[in-house]
Amino acid sequence: MKSLHDTDLRGFASDNYAGTHPEVLEALAAANGGHAVSYGEDPYTAALQERFAELLGDGVAAHPVFNGTGANVVSLQSMVTRWGGVIAPAIAHINTDEGGAPEKVGGFKILPVATPDAKLTPDLVRAHAGSRGVHTIVPQVVSITQSTELGTLYAVEEIRAIADAAHELGLTVHMDGARIGNAAAALRLPLRAFTRDAGVDVLSFGGTKIGAMGAEAVVVLNPDAVAGTEFLRKSTMQLASKMRFVSAQLLALLEDDLWIRSGAHANAMAARLRAALEERAIPGVSFTQATESNGVFAILPEGVADRVREHVRFYDWNSATREVRWLTSWDTTEADVDRFVDLIARYAAPNSLDA
Repeated sequence: MKSLHDTDLRGFASDNYAGTHPEVLEALAAANGGHAVSYGEDPYTAALQERFAELLGDGVAAHPVFNGTGANVVSLQSMVTRWGGVIAPAIAHINTDEGGAPEKVGGFKILPVATPDAKLTPDLVRAHAGSRGVHTIVPQVVSITQSTELGTLYAVEEIRAIADAAHELGLTVHMDGARIGNAAAALRLPLRAFTRDAGVDVLSFGGTKIGAMGAEAVVVLNPDAVAGTEFLRKSTMQLASKMRFVSAQLLALLEDDLWIRSGAHANAMAARLRAALEERAIPGVSFTQATESNGVFAILPEGVADRVREHVRFYDWNSATREVRWLTSWDTTEADVDRFVDLIARYAAPNSLDA
């Protein structure tokens, strides 16, 4: 079949726009021959368990799923009772961008907490951990995102402090790692250091945004924190019959640290984008968040965003304040960044919008 899209199209709207990494495609081709037992009884899924054990220690269990929403729903549903709730930043993906799936499918309540940088703190956890009995939802889990929806990062010490506070209160800790590769690359730390060793009980491990075709995993770090994960994966329609193809993608990412290399490249392109704009000192262009991973959040002059979007796609983050979000990907090039910066400078120049 011939390509149905413009293969020269580049953008900064989402790291989901990028294609599948060639090394992942090679892994899929290698996994494709002959027959293999379905529903996870295949050598690729077995090898994936071994690889996660190497990264995170003995006793962990990885459950491959199709997408990030599925990973979060299965993770949290296995950690919460029907009367329980999940404390999370108000801006968290599970609260704002999953179509209500955690609550509709998972059957639990999100307990949103306002925070300016998308990060929870021990004090915020303590302030929202109480319950007034049968008339209210009982907080049972704390969910943090690494890296966050605003591209910011939790340091290991911050995660450990949150986990300590949560565990003292009898709560468990979930990490949404949709961009875990970007976080690992930025922190320059082993995966275990900022997950299991920092007190995280369950991890949603993201692969799609860093080069997979469509592969994530629910990684149980503390078996005592969950119940029925395997059954819930099936009942939430996240159990792949041909699981070898999901597992093979994740194996490819974890082999030779492709997941970190991909994350590091995307981060470097975001840093290049921000540095170039700061160097240009374009009037009316400012930044709203620290650029710590692969996201750049900026304010543009009136009308500039729409003019630039005629050439390169990206999204408004807050149209009322003219705040936009730019995301770089594993395949973003320096030329992509430089062209984009030139476009912004061109349309942000005085009188350019009148031309």
